[in-house]
Amino acid sequence: MPHAQFDPTARQALAVAAVEVKTRKDLTWQQIADTAGLSVAFTTAALLGQHALPEPAARAVGELLGLDADAVALLQTIPTRGSIPGGIPTDPTIYRFYEMLQVYGTTLKALVHEQFGDGIISAINFKLDVQKVADPEGGERAVITLDGKYLPTNPF
Repeated sequence: MPHAQFDPTARQALAVAAVEVKTRKDLTWQQIADTAGLSVAFTTAALLGQHALPEPAARAVGELLGLDADAVALLQTIPTRGSIPGGIPTDPTIYRFYEMLQVYGTTLKALVHEQFGDGIISAINFKLDVQKVADPEGGERAVITLDGKYLPTNPF
């Protein structure tokens, strides 16, 4: 039976422990995702406390990371989502995403509504991908794909 968290403290502590083990074992998020049998974005988000892992994935990850039965059970709970405390984020990488939404948020909204109508893009029925590609001008570029199902507003 699925269970939901009320207090995210335990899940946050598990995220800290999982990252410590990941670092100590010199694992990549992709290696952990391969063990889970899920995408790297979903698996990473789950281990950072933002998603519940299905039981087989939680057991496999728990074995890889040496987690006890309580931690494996906790990985399966529906979390209290939201990893950025109130206010403007201060981490430079997270802040840049905030900045992108400050600059392009209204543009994205206008384009989505023009093409789809009144509604939202789901963050639940959603896929995320991050790719590193060569920049023709030198260096590298980050290509981030946000792929969410469109959910129209239904008048009632």
